[in-house]
Amino acid sequence: MSFRVRAQIWFVFQAFISGGGDTDVYVVMVRTGGKGPRGISCLVVEKDTPGLSFGKKEKKVGWNSQPTRAVIFEDCAVPASNRLGEEGQGFSIAMKGLNGGRINIASCSLGAAHACVQLAKDHLLVRKQFGETLSNNQFLQFKLAEMATRLVASRLLVREAAKALQEGRSDAVSLCSMAKLFATDECFNICNQALQMHGGYGYLKDYAVQQFVRDSRVHQILEGTNEVMRMIISRNLLTES
Repeated sequence: MSFRVRAQIWFVFQAFISGGGDTDVYVVMVRTGGKGPRGISCLVVEKDTPGLSFGKKEKKVGWNSQPTRAVIFEDCAVPASNRLGEEGQGFSIAMKGLNGGRINIASCSLGAAHACVQLAKDHLLVRKQFGETLSNNQFLQFKLAEMATRLVASRLLVREAAKALQEGRSDAVSLCSMAKLFATDECFNICNQALQMHGGYGYLKDYAVQQFVRDSRVHQILEGTNEVMRMIISRNLLTES
């Protein structure tokens, strides 16, 4: 028995797939039944499967160490033995993966922001203007304090969301969305502020801060845009008893 995946189904033409064309196995959500989430199943598709092809490698602003391509299925027959879980469980599997993915992306932002706080601090201690290091400028001191505070707040929220997800708590979905929304927004602002504190040097590729800005910007888009995170959070708030 095989599932036949046809190109006109939107599930099988997916743009912006991380690792597309460079990985050997693809976990794909396809419609094998009727309308709604219960009609979606999860299949494993190997790279050399006939009918599976890939788009061009995208030229991105950041995340350039990871190739990104469209993944295209055209009359691609996949045996039923490649199914993960039962038929109709695909949507549930995808949602479980998304919640963990949102924690992962938020954690990536934490790492970038932590590095940028350190880079900004080091720069303030050595860069001089008018005979004094920038670390003596109270305005910049306040900015650095705000950056560090936002970083710690983001880290605590991400850890709380990860704990809720691990424990299977009822508020896990909301907390994962909150963590992704808050941490990616705040940490990008931290990175951007660190670049600003470097002045013109921050815009040079000789300085690492610019790469953290470029790489962290996409975190507000990955694993569901931050606008979608707001929708999830508000919907759960408005429907809870």
